[in-house]
Amino acid sequence: MEQNSKDPLHGKRLDAILEELVDYYNGFEELGKQINIRCFNENPSINSSLKFLRKTDWARKKVESLYLYVLRQKKKNK
Repeated sequence: MEQNSKDPLHGKRLDAILEELVDYYNGFEELGKQINIRCFNENPSINSSLKFLRKTDWARKKVESLYLYVLRQKKKNK
C-alpha cells in the first residue's frame, strides 16, 4: 500500500526544485534577488548551486521555503 504525502517537497529532487525556481524567475539574476547568496549571484550554474546547497543547510532551507511560496503563488493564480 502506497501512502501519499501531503508534503509538496516529498520525493522532489533538489535539482528539480532549483530548475523550477530558475525557470519561474527567468534566470539566476532574479532568483539571486529573492535569495541573496553568492552561488546565485556570481557565475551561477545549476551544478555549482547544487554543490553549495547540498552542503549548506540554511541555504537549502531558504530555497525550499521559496519553492513552497512559488507553489502557493502558482496555485493562487490558476
